[in-house]
Amino acid sequence: MPKMRRKADLPQKTCTACGLPFTWRKKWAKDWDQVKYCSDRCRNSGRKGGEATRP
Repeated sequence: MPKMRRKADLPQKTCTACGLPFTWRKKWAKDWDQVKYCSDRCRNSGRKGGEATRP
């Protein structure tokens, strides 16, 4: 059984749309190199209509 990892030990990237940092998720394990956005909201907004607004 593999050792547990803390969230702080996981790799991080910066979202292309909103500029906020986000951490690795298990569902992104196969294509982590291609992940650019932190959420579907950012992916859908992209850079089309300017910068995404944060709540």
